[in-house]
Amino acid sequence: MKKYLSFLLLMSLLATSCTKEVKIDIPGYEEKLVIDGQIEPGSPPFVILSTTKNIYDPTDLQAYINSFVSGAKITVSNGVNTVVLDEICSDNLPPGSEALISELFGIPTENLVGIKICAYTTFDTSIWGEIGKTYTLKVEHEGAEYTSSTTLKTPVGFDKTFWKPEANFPNYGLGWARLSDPGSDYNAYFMQAKRINLDADGNQRDPLFKTIFNPAFNDEFVNGTTFEFAFDSPSSYEDDNVPSNVKGYYKIGDTVVTRLSQLDPQAYEFLEKKYVQINSAGNPFAVPTNIPSNIKGGALGAWIGYSPAYDTLIVKP
Repeated sequence: MKKYLSFLLLMSLLATSCTKEVKIDIPGYEEKLVIDGQIEPGSPPFVILSTTKNIYDPTDLQAYINSFVSGAKITVSNGVNTVVLDEICSDNLPPGSEALISELFGIPTENLVGIKICAYTTFDTSIWGEIGKTYTLKVEHEGAEYTSSTTLKTPVGFDKTFWKPEANFPNYGLGWARLSDPGSDYNAYFMQAKRINLDADGNQRDPLFKTIFNPAFNDEFVNGTTFEFAFDSPSSYEDDNVPSNVKGYYKIGDTVVTRLSQLDPQAYEFLEKKYVQINSAGNPFAVPTNIPSNIKGGALGAWIGYSPAYDTLIVKP
């Protein structure tokens, strides 16, 4: 018994001697500017400014709207022309600009007038996107200056798109694409899709492009090769008319437009890490991901040039 008590005492001493109080100094919240900008061939530059929010702040619609930033000076240069962007708001758009601004905001036209979100763009076509040009962004706000640049690369389109039915759901299946990657240069891609056939009410099924699952990829392992890959129907997940067991699939009768954009390396790094984080959110075993920014000066976000190529897939047996 004495030996047993001595052993317990020894183990207790060892356990307490190995215990150490660890204090973690968690830095306080610091608000930062977020820059979300883009440009593509034949379209104006488009920039939205907002601020980061404390995790404990309200998350309702009004708080979201209040996070947008007005009153900044934003200029874009292509090396020849430099233009100061105009601030426009979704509830007071210039007549005839609704469709363009809807696509840029990523909000259906009918919903734009119900909220007030301000952004920066221009109708001066001398600074609209052109393939092969590099665009420099400068944001001046509250005494600070933030800069970035992005290049519009030559678009690369699919060789073909096609559809394959699922064995258990013969009327449904994933879309497929065949892509021949140019072997002479670094290439990075970003893919979106939308269904343009009409629903029962006569409306286009998907008013806007949405990203497929894992939309950003590069040619690190496929440089100069031809390969095929499957892609899902991103809008079907939110479509109440699609049965839950076939969400993500395209149905016979769908007409699908794909949008495959070329990216420069910095834009790819931002988007690839962003969607890795989005797709792993809530997974306790996921590796933490820091999203890199191509903005200099301390702001978050990115200034991205998209160079898209389009294809149309008609889903039929």
